[in-house]
Amino acid sequence: MVDHQEVVVVVTAVAFVGSQVDAAGVVGFIDQVKHSSWWSADVAPPQVGNHLRAVVLDDSRTPPRLSALERDIEIAQMLRECEKGADGDVSLIEGLDNQP
Repeated sequence: MVDHQEVVVVVTAVAFVGSQVDAAGVVGFIDQVKHSSWWSADVAPPQVGNHLRAVVLDDSRTPPRLSALERDIEIAQMLRECEKGADGDVSLIEGLDNQP
C-alpha cells in the first residue's frame, strides 16, 4: 500500500479506538474518526466481515493508517491526479493555479 491509494478492505477486528482491516493480505488500521459512523448516528459502526472502500493516509506507520471517509477518498483522488501532472502542475485541483 502507498499513500493516497484506494483499496477495498475487510474489517478483521473492531475496538473502541478503531478497526483493524485487511487489504489483500496487508493489515491496516482505520481510526474511529475515519469511519462515517463516528460523524453520523444514521451510519452503523463497522463490524467484523464488513467490506469498506478506503484510502491510505499514511503508509509509513505500522500498521498503515487508512480512512473510509468519502471526503478523504475524494482528496486522495485529487492528489493522485496532481501527481500524474507531467511537471507537477497543481492547477489540476480546482481553484489552484501556479501563480507565486
